[in-house]
Amino acid sequence: MSDLTSVKSEPPSLTKYVSEFSTQLKDSDITAELDALGKKSILDAIGVALSGSISEPCQVLLEYIKDLHCSGNSVVIGSNIKTSPRFAALANGTAMHADDYDDTLQAETGRFQGIHPTTPVLSALLAYSDSIKVSGRDFLTAYQVGVEVSCRLFDATHINHILHGFHSTGTCGMLGATVALSKLQKLNSKSTALALGIAASQAGGLQENFGTMVKPFHAGRSAESAIVSVDLQKRGFTASPIILEAKRGFFQALGGGYEMGRLSNKLGNPWSFLDRGVWLKPYPTGSLGHPAMTAMHELINQHQIHLKDVDKIILKTSQNIHHTLLHHHPKTELQAKFSLEFCLAALLIDRTCGLSQFNDAYVNSSDIQAAIQLIDYSPFTPEEEKSNHHTIVTSFISIHLKDGTNLSIRKDFGKGNKANPMSEAEIENKFKECSDYRKWDPVKTGKAIQFIKNLESMDDIRNLTQLLSL
Repeated sequence: MSDLTSVKSEPPSLTKYVSEFSTQLKDSDITAELDALGKKSILDAIGVALSGSISEPCQVLLEYIKDLHCSGNSVVIGSNIKTSPRFAALANGTAMHADDYDDTLQAETGRFQGIHPTTPVLSALLAYSDSIKVSGRDFLTAYQVGVEVSCRLFDATHINHILHGFHSTGTCGMLGATVALSKLQKLNSKSTALALGIAASQAGGLQENFGTMVKPFHAGRSAESAIVSVDLQKRGFTASPIILEAKRGFFQALGGGYEMGRLSNKLGNPWSFLDRGVWLKPYPTGSLGHPAMTAMHELINQHQIHLKDVDKIILKTSQNIHHTLLHHHPKTELQAKFSLEFCLAALLIDRTCGLSQFNDAYVNSSDIQAAIQLIDYSPFTPEEEKSNHHTIVTSFISIHLKDGTNLSIRKDFGKGNKANPMSEAEIENKFKECSDYRKWDPVKTGKAIQFIKNLESMDDIRNLTQLLSL
């Protein structure tokens, strides 16, 4: 990579560039199209926070937070708990990511994985906005800044950041949340840079923990660390003002460098929401598997295929997807979140793969385990990917039926991608699905949807957050 930069004696001031992007951006720079996409992702994320609030990792966290006896006004979504902003951010970020149902920016072709940009940013902003009056317009602008910084920092990281095991939502997502909070609190460029310096020393999250409670905890910790970083900076805490580009700073330490051309002059030019787009998920699983799931859904519905009809299923994806969705013989709900074999088996048996399918009993049911045994999953070779012009998520499925029929399909993108987006109506229905799963008050659900759809006109975000509390 010719523009790969390992820091020399006079590094470019990337931290200053990021900080000034935040401080100089005006509300008028946010177009109606950008606002619409942002509100769609916010609606999506708050819905999945409701369903995620009753997940096992969140229940553990809630007991922990109760034991802290920490006073505050910040709502823990889906509960009757109010606490300090940092712990509300921790709980809500974990809830938003608990079911792996939150939005994703996929890496560009030739790179690896992606980032969940909304969860750390939104969780931090919601928690802070419960402590002081914040207008919907200021909230939306800060949200857009945070998501954009998260996405572009992820794009700029050396590929070793992912290959060596870091989870970008816990690293780049946390820095984006820090900039969003700095924007909302109207910090100047110098203060924003120092907040980034504090935050970067807390960046972490390891992929080895995918398929455990720690994975959604990464997102919660990102939001919490952003709150702590901005709070400490405002109290006079010092940090390096060149933390992104410094020789011993974020990019160098967590990957061995960065690619200047993927960040410099890229913030808002174009916006990531408008560029390759932020994916919204129709299934509560890792989005890398969604093209294969979309393909499977189409084949079994079009040809009315059932488990009894199938001899074997050939599944092929990139090595990256095969490595990331690492639980090829899942036995638990959390492992199933990272098992493409499970997701295809659920679709084959139930014609759906939703929140109700992800429980230990269902994962271990005889039909599911039998269906998993029919799936032969292997990665494409590099030669296949190159000669067939694959995207980062190209997936191939061939279903071999017992009567000798073979049905095959290739998908380069899944439902929810910019090329095949979920509509606003579909996201509203997803919100209702999540709130129903949580057994939430349908009146509150309807009001929350309307508030979010008109977020820019709200005088006080607390009108929304109070609807998310018991």
